[in-house]
Amino acid sequence: MRDLVYGLYARRVEGRLDHAQVPKHIGVILDGNRRWARAAGGTAEQGHKAGASKIQELLGWCSETDVEVVTLWLLSTDNLDRPEEELVPLLSIIEGAVRDLAADGRWRVHHVGNRDLLPSRTQTVLKEAERDTEGVDGILVNVAVGYGGRQEIADAVRSLLLDHATKGSSFEELAEIVDIDLISEHLYTRGQPDPDLVIRTSGEQRLSGFMLWQSAHSEYYFCEVFWPAFRKVDFLRALRDYAARHRRYGN
Repeated sequence: MRDLVYGLYARRVEGRLDHAQVPKHIGVILDGNRRWARAAGGTAEQGHKAGASKIQELLGWCSETDVEVVTLWLLSTDNLDRPEEELVPLLSIIEGAVRDLAADGRWRVHHVGNRDLLPSRTQTVLKEAERDTEGVDGILVNVAVGYGGRQEIADAVRSLLLDHATKGSSFEELAEIVDIDLISEHLYTRGQPDPDLVIRTSGEQRLSGFMLWQSAHSEYYFCEVFWPAFRKVDFLRALRDYAARHRRYGN
């Protein structure tokens, strides 16, 4: 009965959704896997597996509502400090999720993060997913693995300096031309639109370093439900909430 009620409500919300007001780029902080598992009497690994299985559902909903870019925060740089007995199976689950995305045939996969911080096997999976989906004309799915917002900005500045060092630019010359656009050209998401909407599940109301540079003008939606329990109706509520806001960009 509950599923029937949720289904009817979801269709009602979707029917009232103005597709012209749908965000083109959505960032999602997939939070709450371990707490969901703990509440169900399961293990952290079971929670991560349940969270990974939810990704394809989310992308299907995004496809139905004309979203063009989705950034999924799967593993932060802070997560790399977790105990090995949790990190190793977590990386394996992420690798499986990335392979599934590539094999689906509907999504174009792009890695965002510092690849050098990851084990060689994970690096290989990410490289292969990007290569195998390069020509796919579907939603661009950024998989943020080994990602941190501060790390991204530091890497962007490092890339910028190295690029201009190879051109023989002096520090004085570089200082004259550095601006927001130049730094943006060296971000992990260079060439992509910034996220219009950032969704975080599990009730936490902070970004935790997610897309610090790109989210300067993003709208945020914080959802109480843990990620594995995230439903289509929760997604549609986020889109409805976004559409109801007036984005003024400081004007």
